[in-house]
Amino acid sequence: MKTTDTPPADTPPADATGEGPPVSKEAPAPVPQEKGTGRALNIFSHGFLVLWAFMVVLPLLWAVMTSFKTDKDIFGSPWSLPDTLHFDNWSRAWTSANMSDYFLNTIIVVGCSLLGTMLLGSMAAYVLARFEFPGNRFIYFLFIGGMSFPIILALVPLFYVMQNLSLLNTLPGLILVYIAYSLPFTVFFMTSFFRTLPTSVAEAAFVDGASHTRTFFQVMLPMAKPGLISITIFNFLGQWNQYMLPTVLNTEPDNKVLTQGLVQLAVSQGYKGDWSGLFAGLVMAMLPVLAAYIVFQRQVVQGLTAGALK
Repeated sequence: MKTTDTPPADTPPADATGEGPPVSKEAPAPVPQEKGTGRALNIFSHGFLVLWAFMVVLPLLWAVMTSFKTDKDIFGSPWSLPDTLHFDNWSRAWTSANMSDYFLNTIIVVGCSLLGTMLLGSMAAYVLARFEFPGNRFIYFLFIGGMSFPIILALVPLFYVMQNLSLLNTLPGLILVYIAYSLPFTVFFMTSFFRTLPTSVAEAAFVDGASHTRTFFQVMLPMAKPGLISITIFNFLGQWNQYMLPTVLNTEPDNKVLTQGLVQLAVSQGYKGDWSGLFAGLVMAMLPVLAAYIVFQRQVVQGLTAGALK
């Protein structure tokens, strides 16, 4: 009589294939991250940012502080706070040094050139981004080539072109030059931005009977508002601080812009410069730039990250 050996009670039965139960493999425990390395990296990055902010803010604060000092205090104690706020430095720079005229000329030139740059640049970028036609990529790369072309190499031929067109030493001529100077980067930036916008909205507008012009101005352009604000700020900074182009193409004293006025103020008294008035004029030139960035800093960041987020 054969007897079958019964397996022990604690042994699991074999499966239908005769093999034993599957062996469970536990996942290895995660290796704990080194907290010391992350903390040291955070301390280093925050310390670097604080140092960088200090290096940027300190010259600005020193310039503002110096604009309220006298020339004697500037050279005698350059790092001390002014004993008395000399607001006459600002009034002297505004009236006697003709900073008011330079300021007005700069607002006219930069305002008109920004309007023309954004209008022409956004229209060109929209066509290059949304429509396929022979020569599309060639025109796009022409704009890219304009970004890499040094402006100093074009000053001499540009001077003679402006002279032949009777636009030399005129504000309209300087406006046209600023527009041509800012168009390549504007088209490059806005072309990439228009490509990230959804095409379904434009197609719906076409189905409803909207023309290309109406679709661009009423549908696509409002959707590109973050990119428009960002590139407007960049163009404003570049055109407001432009010195080389107006120095060569705009030598008429009545048409000089703010950067030329600051240089004129620095050499107005020969070897004895009006340093307090110069710092006052410098702060005047910086205030619109700082105000524009402080007001629109959130829109600038949104415009730069919109393409990446989509």
